[in-house]
Amino acid sequence: MAPSFDEAFQARLATLIAWRRDVRRFSDRPVPPSLIDDLLDTAQLSPSVGNSQPWRWVQVDSPVKRSEIRINFLASNAAACQAQPGERARTYASLKLAGIDRAPFQFAVFCDMATEQGSGLGRHSMPRMLEYSTVVMISTFWLAARAAGLGVGWVSILDPRTVSRLLDAPPSWELVAYLCVGWPETEHLDPELERHGWQSRTCAGRQVRIIK
Repeated sequence: MAPSFDEAFQARLATLIAWRRDVRRFSDRPVPPSLIDDLLDTAQLSPSVGNSQPWRWVQVDSPVKRSEIRINFLASNAAACQAQPGERARTYASLKLAGIDRAPFQFAVFCDMATEQGSGLGRHSMPRMLEYSTVVMISTFWLAARAAGLGVGWVSILDPRTVSRLLDAPPSWELVAYLCVGWPETEHLDPELERHGWQSRTCAGRQVRIIK
């Protein structure tokens, strides 16, 4: 029998989604590896096109590799800052945009573009469905982590080719995300970028175009 998700559960789910934040500030409190294992098992339940499950996780524990990835971030971040005009560049420079320096767990999440699982179902007309499936899985992991009290930060200010080379990823693997995972140093309902004056949320209500 299918479970019943009552109104109380629905309200708690909405609260969970609201409190899911992109975390860049982590505490030094250790995270039990068994908790991470449980979250990865939950993420495996995420839907994927043709049941292809194209995601490939690489856990980055090596201090040397973390340092090299942080150097990559700093170079990419400096270039992105220079691309911002005037006062916007100064605001950009004041933001904390990654938690690589303190996050106890770090993962590079790849999409295997050459996977044979799923036999191509659902991908002939929309070949990027493999990548989309990987993103959906990351969202599932993120919500499960938040429910367990953990924070997740998605570091996108990286050169994906460099990260792939540093981690010796197979040629068919495309980097989708570099995730920092740990206990948040502080808890906030509002997004950090909004709190520090970069961008307010603009989709507070429904914005649906209806075609009849």
